[in-house]
Amino acid sequence: MFKKLSLIALTLILTTSCVSKKIYTDLENKYADLKKENRKLSNSNKDLENALNKAENDLAKLQKDYENTLAQRNKLQADYDATKANLDNLNASYNALEENSSASIAQNAKRNRELLAQLEAKEQALIAENARLDKLKQELEARSQRVAELESVIASKDAAMTKLKNAISKALTNFEGNGLTVEQRDGKVYVSMENKLLFESGSWAVGSKGKQAVKQLGEVLAENPEIAILIEGHTDNVPYKGNEQLSGNWDLSAKRATAIVTILRENSNINPENLTAAGRGEFAPIANNETAQGKAQNRRIEVILTPKLDEISKLLNEL
Repeated sequence: MFKKLSLIALTLILTTSCVSKKIYTDLENKYADLKKENRKLSNSNKDLENALNKAENDLAKLQKDYENTLAQRNKLQADYDATKANLDNLNASYNALEENSSASIAQNAKRNRELLAQLEAKEQALIAENARLDKLKQELEARSQRVAELESVIASKDAAMTKLKNAISKALTNFEGNGLTVEQRDGKVYVSMENKLLFESGSWAVGSKGKQAVKQLGEVLAENPEIAILIEGHTDNVPYKGNEQLSGNWDLSAKRATAIVTILRENSNINPENLTAAGRGEFAPIANNETAQGKAQNRRIEVILTPKLDEISKLLNEL
């Protein structure tokens, strides 16, 4: 509901001759929320990597415990076998001496009882170690399975994002060399379009060529409903000197981001809940603003595509 109200408010801005302080403040608040969400997503990505490392370390520790327990069990088995062999020898001696010496018989009987007691104790210890070994083995197998599932889900997400990047690159091939780049990093896909492809200087109206590029991008995004779409507007550091409709670069960048969202919303297969517009002004440059080329690179729209992490979060909670 909040996103719909924000879009209505921004649409009203586009059709009016001036921007109220309230709307500008709302945009600032919206950007702050988006910035927190972006930081949350980055932290989630780091948490996933940390959780995976921890799970692998725990798996290695369980493997070591399993091996140590197995060695201990084998030692007890060897002791048990040696004691049983000793008992068998004593029983043989007992049978041989039974006819010759009642004293020897009594001594051997006592020794036999001691050995039987030792044998029973070692047998109980062996049973306990076997039970502990089975428990560790089951825990090791369960943990290994969860780690494998987590790795599989992460790999699947990365593969899906790679597939999405390739699909976007293919869809926008005709716009190569016009300030458009498609990159994949940190588990996300970044589509950057310089303003020369989209807007005239100081304007937030998207040109025909830019609309074509955005619509072709939208066709790919419509086929990926599980992707969150963040549209960021960026400017160079030259202060805005246009008409009084805008208060500055930040306002201009927000209007440009909203203009891209408006075009994407023309595609009814894109879920509006997945769309977010944000203005960054001149505060997130990717090049040096001291040169004309650097300024051109900084004047851009960035479309940041992020996979939903519900399935990964569920697996992490089970570790």
